[in-house]
Amino acid sequence: MNPMLVFASRNNKEIVRDRLNLMFGIGFPVVLLLLLSAIQANVPVPMFEINQLTPGIAVFGLSFISLFSGMLISKDRSSSFLLRLFSSPLTSTNYIMGYTVPLIPMAIGQIVVCFIVAAILGLSINLHILMTILVLLPTVILFIGIGLLAGSLLSDKQVSGVCGALLTNLSAWLSNTWFDVRLVGGWFEKLAYALPFARAVEAGRAALAGDYAAIFPHLWIVIGYAVIVMLVAILVFRRRMNGDQA
Repeated sequence: MNPMLVFASRNNKEIVRDRLNLMFGIGFPVVLLLLLSAIQANVPVPMFEINQLTPGIAVFGLSFISLFSGMLISKDRSSSFLLRLFSSPLTSTNYIMGYTVPLIPMAIGQIVVCFIVAAILGLSINLHILMTILVLLPTVILFIGIGLLAGSLLSDKQVSGVCGALLTNLSAWLSNTWFDVRLVGGWFEKLAYALPFARAVEAGRAALAGDYAAIFPHLWIVIGYAVIVMLVAILVFRRRMNGDQA
């Protein structure tokens, strides 16, 4: 059997074993979706309409995937588990892919749950939902990569701060989910659209609306960030491998 797949299988078991965090990662975005939908029912706000809100909540929820991936790799580093594995034929790319592969189904499951709840709340069920999930896949890779990069550089406590507090706040304030960043304007709007979070939400909203032409260039920017982050994560992990083996 492919050693990378064996390593991915082991990581999948570690993820499933952490049921509390798994339930929180999937459940918290659902709670937000229900809460904001209740607010929308009493005080109508255009951004909280279910077709506008759902892609934003789906993107915001992926910040918990970063926490998962970062904690997974940082705990392996702190327990010297990886040091023992370095004697295996796995490359740095194999290791990063071994962490990434089992997290993708988890992230997709989280997105699907958001859309199921949104459908219960009144979102129209059509093929645009499937397109939206496909459009959000680069965002999944991006958030996994951010976590793996953080986990390769930091301890598990530091990862909790960076991915648990800093990243969730960045993805909340700069994602164009809770309020229209164009209302703030200036440097704040420029910063929001220079980062991938608002771009991911805009691409998701365009896909859900069936406006496929509007998906780009937002999606290209998200893909660019995802590729760069994953490549940097592999390079940093390789340097860690060489340093630990020296």
